[in-house]
Amino acid sequence: MKLIDRSNYLNKMINVIGTPDIKVLTGVRRSGKSKLLEAFKTHLQKNIQNANIIHINFNLSKYEKLKEYKALNEYIEGKYIEGKDNFILIDEIQMCTDFELCINNLHATEMYDIYITGSNAFLLSSDLATLFTGRTFEIKVYPFSFAEYVRYFELTDKYTAFDSYMLEGGMSGSYLYKEQEDKFDYIENIFDTLILRDIRQKYNIKNPALMDRISQFLMDNVSNLTSARSITDTLTSNKDKINHKTVGNYLNYLCNAFAFYKFRRYDINGKKYLTTNDKYYLSDHTFRYAKLGTKNLDSGRVIENIVAMELLRRGYEVYVGVLYKKEIDFVALKRSEKIYIQVSDNITLPETFKREVEPLLRIKDAYPKMVIARTRNPEYQYEGVKIVDVTDWLLGK
Repeated sequence: MKLIDRSNYLNKMINVIGTPDIKVLTGVRRSGKSKLLEAFKTHLQKNIQNANIIHINFNLSKYEKLKEYKALNEYIEGKYIEGKDNFILIDEIQMCTDFELCINNLHATEMYDIYITGSNAFLLSSDLATLFTGRTFEIKVYPFSFAEYVRYFELTDKYTAFDSYMLEGGMSGSYLYKEQEDKFDYIENIFDTLILRDIRQKYNIKNPALMDRISQFLMDNVSNLTSARSITDTLTSNKDKINHKTVGNYLNYLCNAFAFYKFRRYDINGKKYLTTNDKYYLSDHTFRYAKLGTKNLDSGRVIENIVAMELLRRGYEVYVGVLYKKEIDFVALKRSEKIYIQVSDNITLPETFKREVEPLLRIKDAYPKMVIARTRNPEYQYEGVKIVDVTDWLLGK
């Protein structure tokens, strides 16, 4: 498989070499964590002459005997070399029973620099503090961005490239297949046999069919305000016997596995977070096509999903804005930085342009305001609001 330099993630790993943290790569299945660990290993081999690299990939059968924490601990301690910089790189750590006991022991010795990846459902961001007694440094890995997609295929026509990216998405393993249906089969298989299987295994799900229906409901309602109660009401009308507490648990499981990301609502005027009705976005928008088909492409929602994930890639904390009963698609926060963003497929019609810009003009503070759409034109401003073509914004131009 062709590889590209994912320097934004690799640099994060390089920048924490030598720190006492346990470095943990998290993200949805098949987002590239294993390849990133291999790229980091190559960097160590090339740039740290004194490196002793202990690399274990539990996907390989030769490490089968290490799938018990005492055996793993003994193996690693046997590979330690005095006077060297000893690095531990472990892929799919959850395949080792009680892995946290081994990692905590090795970390406590202060003799190793530890980097691990694992199945999303078994290495949750929310669980890291309780799993590991030492401090963890989480590196969140996402599927390919549009910019990475362009680099991978060495594309020059950004508009045609974006049309392709909307259909093919960022699950790079699918790029090996020539036919679009085969690509979708691969992506659907990831969702069904890896993501949902992990969730069923970790949480002992008694009703996997219900989990599947809830995930499909979220896919069909990407960018719509959603709550556990509204999902319950919809599914109950279809004669599913469930309650909103069960649905709420399943929603959390899907987000914990990085299948979906929940964006809470934020009252811009009252400067407070709202507790009802959130929005859910897919970690990769093509899960929707693979599971539900492409009969209704709904470009506007897909573009909104792509922008949502790109904001997370860029390190923003993202909310859905509410102002005088009007909605702002995204309020993106990063330290002292704040950006208000509206997303649209097409703003050529005057009424559509007005609908997107008007809520931004009602915001009275001086933070940047932006409409991201498929304009196919250079950036311009309208009464202080930036109007930006989505491809230029995604490419960082």
